Amino acid sequence: MSASFNAVLIAGPTASGKSAAALTLAEELNGIVINADSMQVYREVRILSARPSEADVARAPHLLYGHVGAAERYSVGRYQIDAAAALAKAQAENRLPIFVGGTGLYFAALTDGLAAIPSVPVDIREAARVRLAALGVASLHAELMVRDPLTAAGLRSSDPQRVLRAWEVFEATGRPLASWQKEAGTPVLAGLKLARFVLDLDRADLRERIRVRFLKMLEEGAAAEAAALAGLDPTLPAAKILGLRQLTALATGEIEAEDAITLAVTATRQFAKRQVTWFRHRMADWEWLSVDDSRNIVSRMRHVSS
Repeated sequence: MSASFNAVLIAGPTASGKSAAALTLAEELNGIVINADSMQVYREVRILSARPSEADVARAPHLLYGHVGAAERYSVGRYQIDAAAALAKAQAENRLPIFVGGTGLYFAALTDGLAAIPSVPVDIREAARVRLAALGVASLHAELMVRDPLTAAGLRSSDPQRVLRAWEVFEATGRPLASWQKEAGTPVLAGLKLARFVLDLDRADLRERIRVRFLKMLEEGAAAEAAALAGLDPTLPAAKILGLRQLTALATGEIEAEDAITLAVTATRQFAKRQVTWFRHRMADWEWLSVDDSRNIVSRMRHVSS
């Protein structure tokens, strides 16, 4: 079976069960699980990011999980380099690489390639951060809308990380980030035969899974993880970790526990909705699986290859 495909990709919204499906597949087909989720790269948040447990890692090899510090500005460009190295390791060990996660841009790097956007000079990056701190993200977004409407129109005015990135790139290159992003480079998985799956859950089922999982995270110590990241720069990618902002507010006494839970669960559900929208737009030609199908993903692979 593993000879039929060179790699497997499993995408799905948060709490859809994709990590469990990947682990089962890895055990059955001598695979190695490779992360394609932008929050599971951070070492400080095993619980909050729903990273595979130590027991899961003992069952099959896992790569690109918890290998980055939350204070680092990890990017999809760096992920592309790391993913290529992980692929090479899997091939050297004669294991089936199984990429799993919920970050659309990571899958784009794997299957479509990314533009070679020039590095932003340090002085421009620092000046942009100073401007963001002085104006606030909404005002910086408004300025970006005037200078680079092509990119700004696709960004939320409440997203400091992406607004700052777009501002930096325009300052450094004089060219819209959205324009750069249209120039695809070489995909990590170029030339390989791929089995590509998206886990598709009933909306009500997914919403309940998200609620139950967050409550379990709290029982396992998610609040302590959030407290350890107090004061994290809000423009860092890690600041987007789901539940972090609400649990930080809880720790400082800004909100009560019940409100923190409600707000975190709501934010996670909204995020999952955006993920599904991305998948439907960009992965319409992938094999979409129900929860029952994902429990026997090997048989679905046979179906795809037949």
